[in-house]
Amino acid sequence: MQISNLTRISDSFLIILVAMTMVSCDQRTGADQAGVEGGEVEFHSRDTKDNYTYAQPHEAVVTHLDLDIKVNFINKKISGRASYKINNIAGVNKIFFDTKQLDIESVTIGEEERMTDFALVGYKEYMGRKLEITILPTTELVHIHYSTRPEAIALQWLNPQQTVEKNHPYLYTQSEPTYARSWIPTQDSPGIRFTYSAKVEVPGELMAVMSASNPQNKNESGVYKFEMKQPIPAYLLAMAVGDFTFKSIGPRSGVYAEASVADAAAEEFGELEEMMDAVEELYGPYRWERYDLIVLPPSFPFGGMENPRITFATPTIIAGDRSLVSVVAHELAHSWSGNLVTSATWNDFWINEGFTVYLERRIMEELYGVSYTGMLRLIGYQDLEATIELMGPTSPDTHLKLELNGRDPDEALADIAYEKGALFLQVIEEAVGRDKWDSYLKGYFDKFAFQSMSTERFLANMREDLIKGDTALEEKINIDGWVYGPGLPDNSPAIRSERFEVVDDEVARWVAGGDAAGLRADEWSTHEWLHFLRHLPEETSIERMQDLDKTFDLSNSSNSEIIAAWFVHVINNNYTVAYDRLEEFLVRVGRRKFLAPLYKTLAKTEANKKVGLNIYKIARLNYHQISAVTIDGILGWEDERYLMHD
Repeated sequence: MQISNLTRISDSFLIILVAMTMVSCDQRTGADQAGVEGGEVEFHSRDTKDNYTYAQPHEAVVTHLDLDIKVNFINKKISGRASYKINNIAGVNKIFFDTKQLDIESVTIGEEERMTDFALVGYKEYMGRKLEITILPTTELVHIHYSTRPEAIALQWLNPQQTVEKNHPYLYTQSEPTYARSWIPTQDSPGIRFTYSAKVEVPGELMAVMSASNPQNKNESGVYKFEMKQPIPAYLLAMAVGDFTFKSIGPRSGVYAEASVADAAAEEFGELEEMMDAVEELYGPYRWERYDLIVLPPSFPFGGMENPRITFATPTIIAGDRSLVSVVAHELAHSWSGNLVTSATWNDFWINEGFTVYLERRIMEELYGVSYTGMLRLIGYQDLEATIELMGPTSPDTHLKLELNGRDPDEALADIAYEKGALFLQVIEEAVGRDKWDSYLKGYFDKFAFQSMSTERFLANMREDLIKGDTALEEKINIDGWVYGPGLPDNSPAIRSERFEVVDDEVARWVAGGDAAGLRADEWSTHEWLHFLRHLPEETSIERMQDLDKTFDLSNSSNSEIIAAWFVHVINNNYTVAYDRLEEFLVRVGRRKFLAPLYKTLAKTEANKKVGLNIYKIARLNYHQISAVTIDGILGWEDERYLMHD
């Protein structure tokens, strides 16, 4: 998943040792069906403690989900049955599930569906309520009859006006990090994997897709069936329901989108097959059969979400020139790092995202060359420096290995995991050599396919299979400094970009008084424009703003990255001629990466905060709850709402 470092800054983390969740022989079957090379996959039993699940997987763990649900747009409710195959490892008489904002109607056990006792116990912030179900030592099936509530945080219900076509309603889910439990009762931990099948009934004019095998055409009945043979954790459960169509891109890839967006999306993502070939050549076979994308309505809060077989993507990456496809490369890379080998808990989140950022840039290097990737690395490095400065250079929040210690696990999804994690892997590459590192990674993804990975387990494997007792090499890498230390260690590599150095000259020329027409920007990529805009003075005269805007029409840019960066200067300098476009952008786009910096900039002054609040009154209904919660905090929405009500 791609995020912004500005939206997930936390206060303190400690270190906790975690390992792997025990999973069952049923999951071996699912992995074998996925075509894993080398015979049967061994799922290791570990002493695991995930503080964000009520499940006790060392006692009783789910192995397969059979979901039968109906989607009701009138009541904004999903209702039906979640049936689980379970492995009662310890022969216990209770099994525990995670729920949040769910109504549990009844629970039955066994093929005969015999009624059994259940209870919803307690409540913890970020965790919801524990579903405690009475079972027998011999129980193999548990059936939970339930319904969701309209406010379920994983569910974004859109009315027709909130879609592109504006003809039909739309629903999509966002399960990461711990939101799956708000639309399916489940054992919601990244360390617990299971296969699943599903039957989903939707209105006849709509189509449903899931993170599973998918239809490519609507059917008249409105009933769709799905199967995911590869075992996945609950945060990768996903569903979208809407009036969309499918466009093929290649023999194993395609895109779903609303009709007026589909052609542009298929063109924008036309290099999917080349990306897949590139990463397979580097790190081994793609094990999920197909790789499709769905372009969601603009309210989607992230750049992309790596749901297996079908990435959920924001329309803001459709720029018309493929300049923002690194987001697609990132989500594709998750098919190896994150989906195939998954962080054991949210404290190990860098195992997902640090690896994925590293792989993303290797893909982009294969497609676009070293100089292009150098720009991506430097932008990431600048983001990382800003995050560390904001957190504080000695803050434990800047460790790769975290302990959330009861805080929102969404806070693990910070820029540290992404950029510091990728930088650490680059240090290892430079220390051992690219060929040796690539060989190790290819073996790593094969050896641990469809398993969860703690920080400690990865480090132990790297020491055994890569470092092999070479103390000088280990000291050169400085493992403990990177993983368990704050900030950037002394051996952090220097990141530079020759293409950005050319842009720096143009920034200096313009700041010194040169006119915009003299800027040598005709061949600039999106990344060069971002670098230029990021390095302009915070205070700029209206005349100079007008010069840039008139020359490059920045206030009307169709590139979301460029226009969002430009709007920061628009707000800082009260360039009010562009405020109408700013409002249109904030009302239309729900991607938190763009919203948080712009609302933060608006909140700097009382006058602009009023502008922001007036926009937010209109825009908030269009945002996913994940974005709304962030902006509520920036604007003090609850307090302001009461004041405005008075």
